Amino acid sequence: MFASKDNRLVYTYDAEQLWIEPWGQNAIRVRATKMHTMPQEDWALLQQPNITAKIDIASNDESATLTNGLVKATITKRGKITISNTSGKVLLEEYARHRRDIIDPKCSALEVEAREFKPILGGDYHLTARFESLDPKEKIYGMGQYQQPYLDIKGTQLELAHRNSQASVPFAVSSLGYGLLWNNPSIGNVVFGKNVMSFEALSTKVLDYWVVAGDTPAQIVESYADATGKVRLSSHAAKDLVVNVLLFRYQ
Repeated sequence: MFASKDNRLVYTYDAEQLWIEPWGQNAIRVRATKMHTMPQEDWALLQQPNITAKIDIASNDESATLTNGLVKATITKRGKITISNTSGKVLLEEYARHRRDIIDPKCSALEVEAREFKPILGGDYHLTARFESLDPKEKIYGMGQYQQPYLDIKGTQLELAHRNSQASVPFAVSSLGYGLLWNNPSIGNVVFGKNVMSFEALSTKVLDYWVVAGDTPAQIVESYADATGKVRLSSHAAKDLVVNVLLFRYQ
């Protein structure tokens, strides 16, 4: 069920295979699929320098953890993922409501999966990933450019698609101390609800997201830039920057 392989924590259960691995400083990448092999596309993420994560598998196989710097991911034998920082503060917790883990305080007869793969014609899946809304006062920022008056997007629903007046960049920064990139190019939706946060891909082969823990928003955004790439400064922009710095210095 649990295995440590190639510096990643591997979980297999039923038809699902899940990987948790370090991906940059204080960051992890989570992938899951029900295909026969894990898809290898990195999409928005760049390959990162090798970082050795600390992987611990409980002797009774009840749970396993992967720690990379400030971030720690824990997965139970029934597959529920919780992500926290090294101070023990929970940053993300999957939203699952079923009876497969009767000792889970949130055990329920609702039969709602945290990672729901619905097969569709053609071989892909309609995927929904669900997370608990841990704090109703949480503030979330980012996700690109939408025609709306909200800076704090907690409580909104957004379409994950580009349009003539809409640029979808599925990276969000939370006031709880984490950043999350939904690393999936599929058209879909995201809901930042007060009870559930969910990401939806209408046609995909894999669940793929990246999470970073940080002490400040600047640290989180800097890690995001390291993971996805930085914009090169043109010669004209560099000259303008130097001029502006000099003007500011000698005002």
